[in-house]
Amino acid sequence: MGRVQLFEISLSHDRVVYSPGEPLAGTVRVRLGAPLPFRAIRVTCTGSCGVSNKANDAAWVAEEDYFNSSLSLADKGSLPAGEHSFPFQFLLPATAPTSFEGPFGKIVHQVRAAIHTPRFSKDHKCSLVFYILSPLNLNSIPDIEQPNVASATKKFSYKLVKTGSVVLTASTDLRGYVVGQALQLHADIENQSGKDTSPVVASLLQKVSYKAKRWIHDVRTIAEVEGAGVKAWRRAQWHEQILVPALPQSALPGCSLIHIDYYLQVSLKAPEATVTLPVFIGNIAVNHAPLSPRPGPGLPPWAPPLVVPSAPPQEEAEAAAGGPHFLDPVSLSTKSHSQQQPLLATLGSVPGAPEPCPQDGSPASYPLRPPLCISTGATVPYFAEGSGGPVPTTSTLILPPEYSSWGYPYEAPPSYEQSCGGVDPSLTPES
Repeated sequence: MGRVQLFEISLSHDRVVYSPGEPLAGTVRVRLGAPLPFRAIRVTCTGSCGVSNKANDAAWVAEEDYFNSSLSLADKGSLPAGEHSFPFQFLLPATAPTSFEGPFGKIVHQVRAAIHTPRFSKDHKCSLVFYILSPLNLNSIPDIEQPNVASATKKFSYKLVKTGSVVLTASTDLRGYVVGQALQLHADIENQSGKDTSPVVASLLQKVSYKAKRWIHDVRTIAEVEGAGVKAWRRAQWHEQILVPALPQSALPGCSLIHIDYYLQVSLKAPEATVTLPVFIGNIAVNHAPLSPRPGPGLPPWAPPLVVPSAPPQEEAEAAAGGPHFLDPVSLSTKSHSQQQPLLATLGSVPGAPEPCPQDGSPASYPLRPPLCISTGATVPYFAEGSGGPVPTTSTLILPPEYSSWGYPYEAPPSYEQSCGGVDPSLTPES
């Protein structure tokens, strides 16, 4: 064996997750098989962000440093054979951003130690990565507890000479969620034409923007659910839910090179109509349910008010007369859902971080610490300029699975009625 048999860094109590402003303490351990002369033994604590133009490339084109502190553990001298321990402590800055790793950039915090040997001798180095979580409190975002509503109207032609329109309205119960919480979706589709629509699709999207020489936008489908289409001259309502998997938090305060956004997109392919609802993913849940009044019987409290449709074109009046009344909505069924496995089986976290509490469709609570998620599984990335295929990150801490490769669900997800049946009555607006 060589002269240096062991050279490692350990953190107190084997912690790996810290908060901004906390002290970080640890020990540098050295085991020698023979005396080792040295010029200095130093330990450094750093935090930085790097962004590249190419996926999984560490040749950064843009960088920024958050902190860089060094301590001298020993001055010039000689270490005898045997084991040696050098304790150290740093104070993490209050502005340090949350750790993150993506294919085009990362925010990394680490401790590095070095034994600087005399000239013409090899220096000895080691490092240890730790993680910082700056929790995003959803309650600090204005109107976060209010319903999220968007609507789009698409006019189109069919059968060469006929025209019609589709009104697509989508809403969610809140504007922000935490890992393990159920996002409750309500869609209202009004088909003001004699042609059936395509199936309706709802997707939870993640958009990570990297500021390199140009902005690179990495957009991924995190979860997707598909409902049936709407018949001609009919109005339909669709109730579904998406369980929020382990995801990095929205935004990254303190970092100017990487930004994270989430969206719920509800769309039809034919006719082409899309509504997009921005949502926030945080670490501390909204502390109360929405208090909006119910718009009508049989609808969730966050659903949009009923809209009286315009009369169909004169040439379709006779065809519509024999059909169901326009204002009598039907309920759409769900055809497929990407989340066919229990959420707890798909969650992952940094070693040493606490697990999230079991989900029941209500806002999750974390008695200890929120879970830290630093990366996202790859699905469908695309870029501001050009295109590229799916590129997974190299980190071993990829947390959500790749839904796009899964087949039809093995087990149907809970229905809207089932998911609502377990909600605490004290959280309903009537109480």
